[in-house]
Order: sequence, then structure tokens, then C-alpha cells
Amino acid sequence: MAELAATKKCEKYADIPGAYTFLPIAIETHGAINAEAYDFFQVRGRRISDFTGDDREVAFIFQRLSVLIQRFNSALFSETFALHDDPDL
Repeated sequence: MAELAATKKCEKYADIPGAYTFLPIAIETHGAINAEAYDFFQVRGRRISDFTGDDREVAFIFQRLSVLIQRFNSALFSETFALHDDPDL
């Protein structure tokens, strides 16, 4: 499903001028990520590891993404049950 979502994003933003680089990032709640985004984060993590000397940087990036998704989903879920001042709602 992440690959399908990435393909749809590419179609949606196909008209972006050539001066820009478009990289679709599609991550599912349970961890699936499209291949292009996975490679992107792997390369960035390795570059950070080369700079810091810590081989765990790639894992840290994916952990940060996981926490970000969990926090976003939590915020969406909590808004579902928000109390309203209007008794007619």
C-alpha cells in the first residue's frame, strides 16, 4: 500500500517544475514505507553516521519517524473524542 500511495503522490505532483526534486514519502502506521523513501532515509542516516561516528544513526532516523507517526495518530484519535461546548453536537 505504501508503494501505491507513493505512486499516487507522484501522479498528483507530476507538474512540479524541473528545478525541484520530488520524493514521495509514504509510511503506513504499521511500518511499511515506500522503497524510494526507505533508500532516502538510509542514505541520510549513513551520512550522519559518517559524520558522528555512531553506526546507530540509521536506526535513530527510523525510530524518530515511528514516534512522529504515533504522535500524529494519537493527536488525530484524541480529536475524535473532543468535547464540544455546544450540547446539540
